[in-house]
Amino acid sequence: MQSSPSRKLVLGSTSVYRRELLARLRLPFIVAAPDVDETPLPGEAPAALARRLALAKARAVADIHPDCIVIGSDQVADLHGQPLGKPRTHDRAVAQLQAMRGQTVIFQTAVAVVCKASSFMQEDLAPVRVQFRDLGDAEIEQYLRAETPYDCAGSAKSEGLGISLLEAIDNDDPTALVGLPLIRTCRMLRAAGLNLWEQAT
Repeated sequence: MQSSPSRKLVLGSTSVYRRELLARLRLPFIVAAPDVDETPLPGEAPAALARRLALAKARAVADIHPDCIVIGSDQVADLHGQPLGKPRTHDRAVAQLQAMRGQTVIFQTAVAVVCKASSFMQEDLAPVRVQFRDLGDAEIEQYLRAETPYDCAGSAKSEGLGISLLEAIDNDDPTALVGLPLIRTCRMLRAAGLNLWEQAT
């Protein structure tokens, strides 16, 4: 697609983590909150849920900013096929980490890029396999009190103290676990016609 340096970039997310990740690309962008119901559909698999919500968020914001290139993203922790979202509360975070200890969890991180004006739409999934240590109850409690990761799917911040809870991480897009797979995002932005080098500041 021909380069479109005049198109503005919008991050369709209120996540501070995604905002910080996108800022690494040194691209000028604005942030818009997507109005999307994140309730899983009956029987919906975690990967399908993440893909659907990422695209729904991008489309919702693109409806308001039709001339812009819009990024939407979503992450769902996948424990043996069961979705784990953001715990929101301490008790739910405790329950999540207790369920995940000693287990392999796949963090399904989806990203979508939409531009209504050019009829562009792409989405992709960046799964991250994470092996949790066999955590004790006291360790879980200490971690949650220290980092309060109640706005993170799976109740752990791998970019912070949460890395101490893990045995291994296996993925092909290093920032996917934090919430926005930048390799895939850059690929889609180029496909949408955004010249990353011209836009970088």
